[in-house]
Amino acid sequence: MGDAVPREAFVAIYQGVPPWEIGRAQPALVEAADRVTGDLLDAGCGTGENALFFSEKGHRVLGFDFLEKPIAEARRKAAQRGLNAEFIQYDALELATLGQQFDSILDSGLFHVFSDEDRHRYVAGLARVLRPGGRLFMLSFSDEEPGSQGPRRVTQQEIRSCFSQGWTVEEIRPVRFEVVTNLKDISFSEGGPKAWFSVIRRQSPA
Repeated sequence: MGDAVPREAFVAIYQGVPPWEIGRAQPALVEAADRVTGDLLDAGCGTGENALFFSEKGHRVLGFDFLEKPIAEARRKAAQRGLNAEFIQYDALELATLGQQFDSILDSGLFHVFSDEDRHRYVAGLARVLRPGGRLFMLSFSDEEPGSQGPRRVTQQEIRSCFSQGWTVEEIRPVRFEVVTNLKDISFSEGGPKAWFSVIRRQSPA
């Protein structure tokens, strides 16, 4: 249960259409739009739909992914839509070196791909790039999703444990990931994979 999703798996997935590339922002993030403030970082942005949604709403947005192909597609979409969102190829485990800070961070399906060790490194990086008082909006696979297809499942307790120091978990509630229809060789719960939507605030220094 503690293993990461191999990076090579994502290279292969992006040879086709990944299940999460639905051509629009994830509904749970759209519903939370009024709570997202200021400059925005989209961690593991894929082809950029979540980032572009918030760019269209007037946020300064930076999205990153470790693969070149989805970043190129995100840039193409931004240009096509006349949006100023910026997209870079970058490693989420190197966030401490990014050299920028943000008021809000999106994580739609990134946290759950990491090993236990890398989770803590990732969270430490998030703390470096999220301004005190800023919020992380995170969608992760839920342990309530049956079966073993897709990424590892995450419990509420795991989320609370990873964000126990320097963070306040304001909300964790059950939602669904929206995925593309007619997936081949893979099946999730009817209505989409069960997920946790978490809102986690970076505490201000004492």
